Amino acid sequence: MKGRDDAHWILTINAGSSSLKFAAFSQPDFSKRQLSGKFESIGLPRAKLTIKHPGGTDQETPLALPNHAACLPALLAILKESGVAIAAIAHRVVHGGPNYCEPRVIDAAVITELKRISQFAPEHLPVEIELIEKFSEQYSHVAQVACFDTAFHQTILPEARMLPIPRKYYEKGIRRYGFHGLSYGYLMQELDRVAGTAAAQGRVILAHLGNGASMAAVRECRSIDTTMAFTPAAGLVMSSRSGDLDPGVATYLMRAEGMAADQFHRIVNEESGMLGISQISPDVRELLKREQTDPRAAEALQIFSYHARKWIGALAAALGGLDTLVFSGGIGENGAETRARICEGLQFLGIQLDDSRNQAHGSIISKDGSRATVRVIRTDEEAFMARLVDRLLFQS
Repeated sequence: MKGRDDAHWILTINAGSSSLKFAAFSQPDFSKRQLSGKFESIGLPRAKLTIKHPGGTDQETPLALPNHAACLPALLAILKESGVAIAAIAHRVVHGGPNYCEPRVIDAAVITELKRISQFAPEHLPVEIELIEKFSEQYSHVAQVACFDTAFHQTILPEARMLPIPRKYYEKGIRRYGFHGLSYGYLMQELDRVAGTAAAQGRVILAHLGNGASMAAVRECRSIDTTMAFTPAAGLVMSSRSGDLDPGVATYLMRAEGMAADQFHRIVNEESGMLGISQISPDVRELLKREQTDPRAAEALQIFSYHARKWIGALAAALGGLDTLVFSGGIGENGAETRARICEGLQFLGIQLDDSRNQAHGSIISKDGSRATVRVIRTDEEAFMARLVDRLLFQS
């Protein structure tokens, strides 16, 4: 597709397991959303729609949202009322499997492949496929593009990619894929913009810390290793995901308690992490409020920070040192106390936080002269998706 029309808009759709974020960007400026919002708590009684207006105000509306498809009537009404002329629709697709390593215009072959690998990400891919098909019914003339969250990590080292299980499973697609790739792609673009090409080409650890949390080791702008693996449940301790876990735990629970695969999947994805440890909340903010009075909250925070610190050390070893550490995601961007706890004891890597800068959420929170620069960069997956689609479809 050739040529550009600055009156046209790119719509981004970012579906999570219980949420759906949308945004519209007008070409050629992708730095500002012209329209954005989020459906939250899908499938739960407290579901709601939040529309973010350009002036900074939010409009919240409670809705009955039994599933993601139930969001579409409200979203279509919003788009119609806004009068946007949609030129393309970008979908965040959490898993591209072994075959997709770059954005793809969605056609029948792409849908067939996504359905084939849907069990790679059963909480995400079926929902994303359904949304793609629903949008195709409403916007049959508009190109839809799949932007894969795993694509950023296609460059990881072979020794990081292959899992230590029989080789035949690798050939079936069971390997380390890594996730949060759209966030990491945006962060690397921003690092290049704010710190220069030399910094982006250096030894970088990106820490996307939110409800889901992961880290990536990046050298010469290429991911060489990452904490998440075949699924997003691996790696760091997270809000409600366990992170790395002895596989013998699954065997034991299946034998001792007759636990089925679906039940174990639910435990490690929805009932573990900081929620499982604390038995209070998956939210770091709530745990910080309670840690002085409830030792379970304190322990959950301690374990989260400990494992994050340990992973920084491991990824620095993979990189052969560290030049830049970037915090991002909801916790990484807003949690000064958590950032400080994670960085405590990492002076041997050249990390020295400046307390006042950290508390003020500065763009650089390390001390002047620190061997490793510690930065806070706000991520924007939707803007990155819009740029990918613009480059794919509209730039000659």
